[in-house]
Amino acid sequence: MPAWFTALLSAFDFATPLALLLLPLPLAARLIPPEREGGSGALRVPPSLVGAAERADTVAARGRRRLWLIGTLWVALVVALAGPRLVLPALALPASAREIVLALDLSGSMERKDFSLDGETVSRLAAVKRVGAEFIRRRAGDRIGLVEFADQAYVAAAPTFDTAAVARTLEEATIGLVGRSTGIGDGLGLALKRLAPAQIADAEGGGPPPSRDKVVVLLSDGANNAGQTAPKDVAALAKDLGVRVYTIALGPIDMADNPNNEQDVVDVETLRAMAETSGGRAFRVKTTDDLESVAAAIDELEGGRAKAPPLPLRRDLWPWPAALAFLCACGLLATRRRT
Repeated sequence: MPAWFTALLSAFDFATPLALLLLPLPLAARLIPPEREGGSGALRVPPSLVGAAERADTVAARGRRRLWLIGTLWVALVVALAGPRLVLPALALPASAREIVLALDLSGSMERKDFSLDGETVSRLAAVKRVGAEFIRRRAGDRIGLVEFADQAYVAAAPTFDTAAVARTLEEATIGLVGRSTGIGDGLGLALKRLAPAQIADAEGGGPPPSRDKVVVLLSDGANNAGQTAPKDVAALAKDLGVRVYTIALGPIDMADNPNNEQDVVDVETLRAMAETSGGRAFRVKTTDDLESVAAAIDELEGGRAKAPPLPLRRDLWPWPAALAFLCACGLLATRRRT
Protein backbone atom coordinates (compact mmCIF):
# COMPACT_ATOMS: atom_id res chain seq x y z
CA MET A 1 0.00 0.00 0.00
CA PRO A 2 1.51 3.39 -0.94
CA ALA A 3 2.75 5.53 1.92
CA TRP A 4 0.64 8.51 0.85
CA PHE A 5 -2.51 6.37 0.96
CA THR A 6 -1.67 5.11 4.44
CA ALA A 7 -1.07 8.68 5.61
CA LEU A 8 -4.39 9.74 4.11
CA LEU A 9 -6.24 6.96 5.90
CA SER A 10 -4.62 7.85 9.21
CA ALA A 11 -5.73 11.47 8.79
CA PHE A 12 -9.34 10.52 8.00
CA ASP A 13 -11.96 10.41 10.73
CA PHE A 14 -15.56 11.33 11.56
CA ALA A 15 -16.82 14.12 13.77
CA THR A 16 -19.79 12.01 14.96
CA PRO A 17 -18.93 8.38 14.15
CA LEU A 18 -21.92 7.03 16.10
CA ALA A 19 -24.13 8.26 13.27
CA LEU A 20 -22.77 5.41 11.14
CA LEU A 21 -24.86 3.02 13.25
CA LEU A 22 -27.84 4.22 11.22
CA LEU A 23 -26.49 2.63 8.04
CA PRO A 24 -28.08 -0.85 8.47
CA LEU A 25 -31.44 0.59 9.50
CA PRO A 26 -33.13 0.02 6.06
CA LEU A 27 -31.84 -3.57 5.97
CA ALA A 28 -33.31 -4.15 9.39
CA ALA A 29 -36.63 -2.82 8.12
CA ARG A 30 -36.56 -5.27 5.21
CA LEU A 31 -36.16 -8.16 7.63
CA ILE A 32 -39.65 -7.52 8.91
CA PRO A 33 -41.85 -9.95 6.94
CA PRO A 34 -44.75 -8.32 5.06
CA GLU A 35 -48.30 -9.40 5.71
CA ARG A 36 -49.27 -12.30 3.37
CA GLU A 37 -52.56 -12.26 1.55
CA GLY A 38 -54.46 -15.49 0.90
CA GLY A 39 -54.31 -17.00 -2.60
CA SER A 40 -53.08 -19.85 -4.72
CA GLY A 41 -49.62 -20.51 -6.08
CA ALA A 42 -48.14 -19.52 -9.45
CA LEU A 43 -50.03 -17.34 -11.88
CA ARG A 44 -50.37 -18.47 -15.49
CA VAL A 45 -49.78 -15.74 -18.04
CA PRO A 46 -51.84 -16.07 -21.22
CA PRO A 47 -49.95 -15.73 -24.53
CA SER A 48 -51.76 -12.47 -25.23
CA LEU A 49 -50.04 -10.91 -22.22
CA VAL A 50 -46.45 -11.73 -23.23
CA GLY A 51 -45.84 -8.11 -24.30
CA ALA A 52 -47.13 -6.94 -21.01
CA ALA A 53 -44.67 -9.27 -19.30
CA GLU A 54 -41.80 -7.74 -21.24
CA ARG A 55 -42.93 -4.29 -20.16
CA ALA A 56 -42.99 -5.63 -16.64
CA ASP A 57 -39.30 -6.53 -16.99
CA THR A 58 -38.58 -2.90 -17.89
CA VAL A 59 -40.53 -1.75 -14.89
CA ALA A 60 -38.57 -4.18 -12.72
CA ALA A 61 -35.25 -2.82 -14.04
CA ARG A 62 -36.44 0.69 -13.31
CA GLY A 63 -37.39 -0.45 -9.85
CA ARG A 64 -33.90 -1.82 -9.27
CA ARG A 65 -32.42 1.52 -10.32
CA ARG A 66 -34.72 3.27 -7.87
CA LEU A 67 -33.61 0.84 -5.21
CA TRP A 68 -29.96 1.66 -5.93
CA LEU A 69 -30.71 5.40 -5.82
CA ILE A 70 -32.56 5.03 -2.54
CA GLY A 71 -29.72 2.97 -1.05
CA THR A 72 -27.07 5.41 -2.23
CA LEU A 73 -29.15 8.33 -0.95
CA TRP A 74 -29.41 6.75 2.48
CA VAL A 75 -25.70 5.89 2.72
CA ALA A 76 -24.70 9.38 1.55
CA LEU A 77 -27.03 11.05 4.06
CA VAL A 78 -25.72 8.96 6.96
CA VAL A 79 -22.08 9.53 5.98
CA ALA A 80 -22.70 13.28 5.69
CA LEU A 81 -24.37 13.21 9.11
CA ALA A 82 -21.32 11.44 10.56
CA GLY A 83 -19.16 14.39 9.48
CA PRO A 84 -16.22 12.94 7.55
CA ARG A 85 -13.10 15.08 7.71
CA LEU A 86 -9.37 15.11 7.23
CA VAL A 87 -7.29 16.07 10.26
CA LEU A 88 -3.96 17.29 8.94
CA PRO A 89 -0.98 18.33 11.05
CA ALA A 90 -0.47 22.08 10.89
CA LEU A 91 2.74 24.01 11.42
CA ALA A 92 3.28 24.98 15.02
CA LEU A 93 2.41 28.57 15.72
CA PRO A 94 5.25 30.74 16.97
CA ALA A 95 5.73 30.36 20.67
CA SER A 96 4.59 33.48 22.47
CA ALA A 97 5.82 32.60 25.94
CA ARG A 98 8.28 35.53 25.94
CA GLU A 99 8.29 39.08 24.72
CA ILE A 100 11.64 40.84 24.73
CA VAL A 101 12.34 44.50 24.05
CA LEU A 102 15.89 45.71 23.59
CA ALA A 103 16.38 49.27 24.87
CA LEU A 104 19.51 50.68 23.22
CA ASP A 105 21.44 53.79 24.22
CA LEU A 106 22.20 55.93 21.14
CA SER A 107 23.97 58.75 22.95
CA GLY A 108 27.05 60.39 21.44
CA SER A 109 29.45 58.31 23.52
CA MET A 110 28.39 55.18 21.62
CA GLU A 111 30.55 56.50 18.76
CA ARG A 112 33.70 56.03 20.81
CA LYS A 113 36.00 53.47 19.20
CA ASP A 114 37.26 51.24 21.98
CA PHE A 115 35.83 47.86 20.91
CA SER A 116 37.09 45.43 18.29
CA LEU A 117 35.55 43.27 15.57
CA ASP A 118 37.51 40.88 13.36
CA GLY A 119 40.79 42.37 14.55
CA GLU A 120 39.78 45.97 13.83
CA THR A 121 38.94 48.75 16.27
CA VAL A 122 35.30 49.77 15.97
CA SER A 123 32.80 51.93 17.78
CA ARG A 124 30.75 50.66 20.68
CA LEU A 125 27.63 50.91 18.55
CA ALA A 126 29.17 48.78 15.80
CA ALA A 127 29.96 46.02 18.29
CA VAL A 128 26.46 46.23 19.76
CA LYS A 129 24.93 46.01 16.29
CA ARG A 130 26.85 42.86 15.45
CA VAL A 131 26.27 41.02 18.73
CA GLY A 132 22.74 42.33 19.23
CA ALA A 133 21.59 41.32 15.75
CA GLU A 134 22.94 37.80 16.28
CA PHE A 135 21.14 37.62 19.63
CA ILE A 136 17.84 38.72 18.05
CA ARG A 137 18.08 36.19 15.24
CA ARG A 138 18.62 33.42 17.79
CA ARG A 139 15.33 34.30 19.46
CA ALA A 140 13.11 32.86 16.74
CA GLY A 141 9.78 32.03 18.35
CA ASP A 142 9.79 35.05 20.69
CA ARG A 143 8.30 38.45 20.05
CA ILE A 144 11.15 40.94 19.86
CA GLY A 145 10.99 44.73 19.86
CA LEU A 146 13.54 47.56 19.79
CA VAL A 147 13.51 50.90 21.61
CA GLU A 148 16.28 53.45 21.06
CA PHE A 149 16.90 56.37 23.37
CA ALA A 150 19.10 59.45 23.76
CA ASP A 151 17.56 62.85 24.61
CA GLN A 152 14.24 61.15 23.85
CA ALA A 153 13.11 57.58 23.40
CA TYR A 154 11.32 56.16 20.39
CA VAL A 155 10.12 52.77 19.17
CA ALA A 156 12.33 51.56 16.34
CA ALA A 157 10.50 48.22 16.06
CA ALA A 158 7.32 47.16 17.83
CA PRO A 159 7.40 43.63 19.31
CA THR A 160 7.00 41.11 16.51
CA PHE A 161 7.76 37.51 15.62
CA ASP A 162 9.73 38.78 12.60
CA THR A 163 13.10 38.67 14.33
CA ALA A 164 14.96 39.14 11.04
CA ALA A 165 13.25 42.50 10.50
CA VAL A 166 14.10 43.67 14.03
CA ALA A 167 17.72 42.60 13.54
CA ARG A 168 17.91 44.66 10.34
CA THR A 169 16.44 47.65 12.16
CA LEU A 170 19.13 47.36 14.83
CA GLU A 171 21.84 47.18 12.19
CA GLU A 172 20.55 50.46 10.73
CA ALA A 173 20.60 52.35 14.06
CA THR A 174 22.15 55.82 13.81
CA ILE A 175 23.40 58.17 16.49
CA GLY A 176 22.07 61.72 16.57
CA LEU A 177 18.49 61.24 15.40
CA VAL A 178 17.04 62.04 18.84
CA GLY A 179 19.96 63.84 20.45
CA ARG A 180 23.22 62.80 22.02
CA SER A 181 22.39 62.62 25.74
CA THR A 182 21.27 59.60 27.79
CA GLY A 183 17.65 59.23 28.92
CA ILE A 184 17.79 55.82 30.56
CA GLY A 185 14.54 56.23 32.49
CA ASP A 186 12.59 57.28 29.41
CA GLY A 187 14.08 54.43 27.41
CA LEU A 188 13.00 51.81 29.93
CA GLY A 189 9.61 53.46 30.37
CA LEU A 190 8.86 53.32 26.65
CA ALA A 191 10.02 49.70 26.50
CA LEU A 192 7.53 48.84 29.26
CA LYS A 193 4.75 50.60 27.38
CA ARG A 194 5.45 48.56 24.27
CA LEU A 195 5.52 45.35 26.27
CA ALA A 196 2.37 45.83 28.33
CA PRO A 197 0.39 48.99 27.57
CA ALA A 198 -2.80 47.66 29.14
CA GLN A 199 -1.00 46.25 32.17
CA ILE A 200 0.61 49.61 32.92
CA ALA A 201 -2.84 51.10 33.38
CA ASP A 202 -3.83 48.13 35.54
CA ALA A 203 -0.71 48.42 37.68
CA GLU A 204 -1.29 52.12 38.26
CA GLY A 205 -4.81 51.22 39.33
CA GLY A 206 -3.74 48.27 41.45
CA GLY A 207 -4.64 45.62 38.87
CA PRO A 208 -2.94 42.25 38.40
CA PRO A 209 0.42 41.92 36.62
CA PRO A 210 0.61 40.34 33.17
CA SER A 211 0.85 36.55 32.95
CA ARG A 212 3.15 36.36 29.93
CA ASP A 213 6.93 36.42 30.43
CA LYS A 214 8.18 39.85 29.46
CA VAL A 215 11.79 40.99 29.43
CA VAL A 216 13.67 44.21 28.76
CA VAL A 217 17.36 44.14 27.88
CA LEU A 218 18.67 47.67 28.44
CA LEU A 219 22.14 48.63 27.26
CA SER A 220 23.81 51.93 28.10
CA ASP A 221 27.32 53.32 28.24
CA GLY A 222 26.51 56.42 30.28
CA ALA A 223 24.56 57.95 33.13
CA ASN A 224 21.00 59.20 33.10
CA ASN A 225 21.23 62.90 32.17
CA ALA A 226 18.11 63.47 30.05
CA GLY A 227 14.43 62.67 29.97
CA GLN A 228 11.57 63.10 32.41
CA THR A 229 11.64 59.80 34.30
CA ALA A 230 13.96 58.63 37.06
CA PRO A 231 15.42 55.17 36.35
CA LYS A 232 14.62 53.88 39.85
CA ASP A 233 10.94 54.78 39.46
CA VAL A 234 10.64 52.97 36.15
CA ALA A 235 12.46 49.94 37.58
CA ALA A 236 9.88 49.81 40.39
CA LEU A 237 7.11 49.92 37.78
CA ALA A 238 8.78 47.05 35.93
CA LYS A 239 8.69 45.03 39.13
CA ASP A 240 4.98 45.75 39.58
CA LEU A 241 4.36 44.63 36.01
CA GLY A 242 6.37 41.44 36.41
CA VAL A 243 8.87 42.53 33.73
CA ARG A 244 12.45 41.40 34.25
CA VAL A 245 15.06 43.99 33.30
CA TYR A 246 18.56 42.91 32.30
CA THR A 247 20.94 45.86 32.26
CA ILE A 248 24.24 45.95 30.39
CA ALA A 249 26.75 48.59 31.47
CA LEU A 250 28.97 49.20 28.45
CA GLY A 251 32.37 50.91 28.48
CA PRO A 252 35.75 50.68 30.17
CA ILE A 253 35.27 53.30 32.91
CA ASP A 254 32.89 53.13 35.87
CA MET A 255 31.42 56.32 37.31
CA ALA A 256 32.38 55.15 40.79
CA ASP A 257 36.03 54.86 39.73
CA ASN A 258 36.18 58.21 37.92
CA PRO A 259 33.37 60.49 39.11
CA ASN A 260 34.86 63.65 37.59
CA ASN A 261 35.00 62.37 33.99
CA GLU A 262 31.25 62.41 33.37
CA GLN A 263 31.65 62.41 29.58
CA ASP A 264 32.99 58.88 29.36
CA VAL A 265 31.71 56.91 32.32
CA VAL A 266 28.92 54.41 32.77
CA ASP A 267 26.70 54.50 35.85
CA VAL A 268 27.12 50.86 36.81
CA GLU A 269 25.49 51.27 40.21
CA THR A 270 22.26 52.74 38.84
CA LEU A 271 22.00 50.05 36.18
CA ARG A 272 22.64 47.35 38.77
CA ALA A 273 19.97 48.77 41.07
CA MET A 274 17.46 48.83 38.20
CA ALA A 275 18.08 45.19 37.41
CA GLU A 276 17.90 44.07 41.03
CA THR A 277 14.69 46.01 41.65
CA SER A 278 12.92 44.37 38.72
CA GLY A 279 14.17 40.86 39.45
CA GLY A 280 16.60 40.78 36.54
CA ARG A 281 20.39 40.79 36.41
CA ALA A 282 23.07 43.38 35.76
CA PHE A 283 26.05 42.76 33.49
CA ARG A 284 29.30 44.63 33.01
CA VAL A 285 30.83 44.78 29.53
CA LYS A 286 34.23 46.24 28.64
CA THR A 287 35.11 44.32 25.48
CA THR A 288 33.42 42.68 22.53
CA ASP A 289 34.11 39.28 24.06
CA ASP A 290 32.34 40.41 27.22
CA LEU A 291 29.37 41.52 25.14
CA GLU A 292 29.15 38.17 23.37
CA SER A 293 29.34 36.33 26.69
CA VAL A 294 26.56 38.47 28.16
CA ALA A 295 24.34 37.89 25.11
CA ALA A 296 24.86 34.15 25.48
CA ALA A 297 24.12 34.34 29.22
CA ILE A 298 20.84 36.20 28.67
CA ASP A 299 19.95 33.76 25.93
CA GLU A 300 20.49 30.95 28.42
CA LEU A 301 18.59 32.68 31.23
CA GLU A 302 15.62 33.21 28.93
CA GLY A 303 15.94 29.81 27.29
CA GLY A 304 13.61 26.86 27.28
CA ARG A 305 11.65 28.12 24.32
CA ALA A 306 9.20 25.37 23.44
CA LYS A 307 7.18 25.25 20.27
CA ALA A 308 3.55 26.03 20.70
CA PRO A 309 1.33 22.96 20.35
CA PRO A 310 0.30 22.61 16.71
CA LEU A 311 -3.30 23.33 15.92
CA PRO A 312 -4.76 20.50 13.82
CA LEU A 313 -6.06 21.62 10.46
CA ARG A 314 -9.49 20.07 9.93
CA ARG A 315 -10.96 19.92 6.46
CA ASP A 316 -14.64 18.96 6.47
CA LEU A 317 -15.68 16.49 3.77
CA TRP A 318 -19.40 16.21 4.56
CA PRO A 319 -20.46 18.48 1.64
CA TRP A 320 -19.40 15.77 -0.81
CA PRO A 321 -21.71 12.99 0.45
CA ALA A 322 -24.41 15.61 1.00
CA ALA A 323 -24.10 16.63 -2.65
CA LEU A 324 -24.29 12.96 -3.69
CA ALA A 325 -27.45 12.54 -1.63
CA PHE A 326 -28.96 15.58 -3.34
CA LEU A 327 -28.18 14.14 -6.79
CA CYS A 328 -29.76 10.82 -5.82
CA ALA A 329 -32.87 12.63 -4.62
CA CYS A 330 -33.07 14.47 -7.96
CA GLY A 331 -32.70 11.14 -9.77
CA LEU A 332 -35.54 9.62 -7.76
CA LEU A 333 -37.81 12.53 -8.57
CA ALA A 334 -36.98 12.21 -12.27
CA THR A 335 -37.76 8.48 -12.39
CA ARG A 336 -40.99 9.04 -10.50
CA ARG A 337 -42.14 11.59 -13.06
CA ARG A 338 -41.37 9.22 -15.93
CA THR A 339 -43.55 6.57 -14.37
